[in-house]
Amino acid sequence: MPTISMFYGIIIRMYYAPKEHNPPHIHVYYKDEKASINIENGEILYGIFPSKQLRLIQAWLEIHKEELFADWQLCQNGEKPFKIEPLK
Repeated sequence: MPTISMFYGIIIRMYYAPKEHNPPHIHVYYKDEKASINIENGEILYGIFPSKQLRLIQAWLEIHKEELFADWQLCQNGEKPFKIEPLK
Protein backbone atom coordinates (compact mmCIF):
# COMPACT_ATOMS: atom_id res chain seq x y z
CA MET A 1 0.00 0.00 0.00
CA PRO A 2 1.87 3.09 -1.20
CA THR A 3 2.06 6.32 0.75
CA ILE A 4 0.43 9.10 -1.28
CA SER A 5 1.09 11.94 1.17
CA MET A 6 2.57 12.77 4.58
CA PHE A 7 2.20 15.88 6.72
CA TYR A 8 2.35 16.78 10.43
CA GLY A 9 3.14 13.18 11.37
CA ILE A 10 0.13 11.84 9.43
CA ILE A 11 0.68 9.18 6.78
CA ILE A 12 -1.92 8.74 4.03
CA ARG A 13 -2.04 5.58 1.96
CA MET A 14 -4.27 3.98 -0.66
CA TYR A 15 -4.47 0.31 -1.68
CA TYR A 16 -4.04 -0.34 -5.35
CA ALA A 17 -5.77 -3.64 -5.72
CA PRO A 18 -8.40 -4.08 -8.40
CA LYS A 19 -11.92 -3.86 -7.05
CA GLU A 20 -11.01 -2.35 -3.67
CA HIS A 21 -14.22 -2.05 -1.69
CA ASN A 22 -16.33 1.10 -1.94
CA PRO A 23 -16.85 3.81 -0.93
CA PRO A 24 -13.65 5.48 -2.17
CA HIS A 25 -11.42 5.94 0.87
CA ILE A 26 -7.92 6.50 2.19
CA HIS A 27 -6.05 4.82 5.01
CA VAL A 28 -4.55 7.21 7.56
CA TYR A 29 -1.97 6.64 10.30
CA TYR A 30 -0.82 8.84 13.15
CA LYS A 31 1.35 7.44 15.95
CA ASP A 32 -0.51 4.28 17.06
CA GLU A 33 -3.87 5.33 15.58
CA LYS A 34 -5.22 4.27 12.22
CA ALA A 35 -8.47 4.71 10.33
CA SER A 36 -10.11 4.54 6.93
CA ILE A 37 -11.69 7.81 5.80
CA ASN A 38 -14.29 8.39 3.10
CA ILE A 39 -12.89 10.65 0.36
CA GLU A 40 -16.28 12.19 -0.45
CA ASN A 41 -17.29 13.44 3.00
CA GLY A 42 -14.26 13.00 5.28
CA GLU A 43 -16.09 10.68 7.68
CA ILE A 44 -14.32 7.83 9.45
CA LEU A 45 -15.38 4.49 8.01
CA TYR A 46 -13.28 2.34 10.30
CA GLY A 47 -11.02 2.95 13.29
CA ILE A 48 -10.48 5.98 15.47
CA PHE A 49 -8.38 9.07 14.96
CA PRO A 50 -7.45 12.12 17.07
CA SER A 51 -9.85 14.98 16.33
CA LYS A 52 -7.13 17.58 15.62
CA GLN A 53 -5.44 15.35 13.05
CA LEU A 54 -8.81 14.35 11.58
CA ARG A 55 -9.62 18.01 10.93
CA LEU A 56 -6.27 18.41 9.14
CA ILE A 57 -7.04 15.41 6.96
CA GLN A 58 -10.54 16.70 6.20
CA ALA A 59 -9.08 20.05 5.09
CA TRP A 60 -6.54 18.23 2.92
CA LEU A 61 -9.33 16.09 1.42
CA GLU A 62 -11.26 19.19 0.37
CA ILE A 63 -8.21 20.67 -1.34
CA HIS A 64 -7.24 17.46 -3.16
CA LYS A 65 -10.58 15.69 -3.69
CA GLU A 66 -10.29 15.61 -7.49
CA GLU A 67 -6.77 14.15 -7.33
CA LEU A 68 -7.87 11.58 -4.75
CA PHE A 69 -10.73 10.38 -6.94
CA ALA A 70 -8.31 10.14 -9.88
CA ASP A 71 -5.94 8.06 -7.69
CA TRP A 72 -8.88 5.89 -6.60
CA GLN A 73 -9.69 5.19 -10.25
CA LEU A 74 -6.07 4.23 -10.93
CA CYS A 75 -6.16 1.89 -7.95
CA GLN A 76 -9.36 0.27 -9.22
CA ASN A 77 -7.43 -0.57 -12.38
CA GLY A 78 -4.56 -2.07 -10.37
CA GLU A 79 -2.28 0.89 -11.10
CA LYS A 80 -0.12 2.68 -8.57
CA PRO A 81 -1.59 6.01 -7.39
CA PHE A 82 0.27 9.31 -7.77
CA LYS A 83 1.70 11.21 -4.81
CA ILE A 84 -0.34 14.23 -3.68
CA GLU A 85 1.03 17.44 -2.19
CA PRO A 86 0.97 17.54 1.62
CA LEU A 87 -0.98 20.07 3.66
CA LYS A 88 1.18 23.12 4.24
